[in-house]
Amino acid sequence: MTRRWLGSLRAQLVILILAALLVAQAASLWLFADERSLAIRAAIGSEAAGRAANVVRLLEEASPDLSASIVRAASSPLVRFDLASAPIVTAPDHHHAAYIEKRVRALLGDNPDRDIRVNLGKVAPPAPPMPDLPPLMARMHREMMRHRMQTVEMRLSIALTGGQWLNVATRFERPPLQWPLVSVLTFGLTAALILAAVFWFVMTRLTGPLRHLSRAADRLGRGDTVEALPARGPDEVRELTRAFNRMQERLTRFVADRTRMLAAVGHDLRSPLTAMRVDAELVEDEETRKSLIASIDEMQMMAEATLSFAEGLAGEEPSENVDLGPWLRALAGDMATPFRLTDGPPLRVRIRPLAMRRAIRNVAENAIRYGGGATLGWHRAGDDVVIEVTDNGPGIPEGELNEVFAPFYRVETSRSLETGGHGLGLAIARAILRGHGGDIRLQNRPEGGLRAMITIPLAQETATEEETRADG
Repeated sequence: MTRRWLGSLRAQLVILILAALLVAQAASLWLFADERSLAIRAAIGSEAAGRAANVVRLLEEASPDLSASIVRAASSPLVRFDLASAPIVTAPDHHHAAYIEKRVRALLGDNPDRDIRVNLGKVAPPAPPMPDLPPLMARMHREMMRHRMQTVEMRLSIALTGGQWLNVATRFERPPLQWPLVSVLTFGLTAALILAAVFWFVMTRLTGPLRHLSRAADRLGRGDTVEALPARGPDEVRELTRAFNRMQERLTRFVADRTRMLAAVGHDLRSPLTAMRVDAELVEDEETRKSLIASIDEMQMMAEATLSFAEGLAGEEPSENVDLGPWLRALAGDMATPFRLTDGPPLRVRIRPLAMRRAIRNVAENAIRYGGGATLGWHRAGDDVVIEVTDNGPGIPEGELNEVFAPFYRVETSRSLETGGHGLGLAIARAILRGHGGDIRLQNRPEGGLRAMITIPLAQETATEEETRADG
């Protein structure tokens, strides 16, 4: 059921949207953390630059005896000050630290030629001892600690008027990634609104019309009468619906025209055949008369069989949902020579009962007549029911297993007129079954005899119950 739900358009759109939102949120979080890091770096750098400028003023205005005390008092765990004869910055960073140099010069504002050197660099302190973790979790822990412990060091050297240098060093850690509660609520609200809009669009404008179209196509394949569908949804879905309506109209008209023509031919042959029989009775030669009458009778039976075949194609009987087991038991009880019925699972099929009775009866009678008896059983195969009709007869040559479904085709060794049959029983059965959206095929059994496998689609309520539960 989960796999079927994940295969639906609705589920795939939901997953796609959630994945896109998560990627966008992750990118935003990464950019936010980077901007936050830059902001904290700029704030600490500006604060250190301000303190350094103040210390420079004190050192240059106070007595040299107080220099050591001033430097010692200005130092803190975050910012260290030191007086030296040489600068600690030998390679100034004029690209990333230019704003700190400008701030120091602006705060001092006395000597534009004063030598001020600034350098910014990343420092990765030694990692703490690793806990005993599985390989994957250990790698994730290392990455997290590396990201968390990554620090930025600022070094600042300012030349003093007495020839000495004030060296300033400060470090600050990269702030850890944080996802504020407001961001969580914003993400949840955004995802809910987008999914609600997508569900409304997909359900009412896209999958709704497509589902109606699918069910209508299924009913059309079963031979049911389907009303023209209203064109709803996006332009592409509307055009698809209109194309389906046009196809349905053309198919219905095509089948109706061919069926009427076939029925008309079979009906119109009755009158000339009757007249020919009357004329044949007047033939004086008895042998010739019997031969003519036999030929006319055969033609008459073929005309009647043609009408029966046309009736099987007409399919005007309304469809019903029936319980297959009781229905087959009732059919077996109504036959002159009943077939043997084995038990199968309780299943419901949607059929035209009278037409389907005729199809199953034709196959069963065929097995009884040429195979010495018929045994029926059924089982489910996906969204279909397979009814197996087996016999213990001689079977059919492999090359003719499909040919026997052609109208008026007979296997001469066992399907002659003397033994009954006119070559239309299986043709009528297949026409009826295909009109239900099913089919029939034959195969010779290894142990002897013939097996007819009849496929009928399950009733829609049975075939899609798992999909209905998933949709609910």
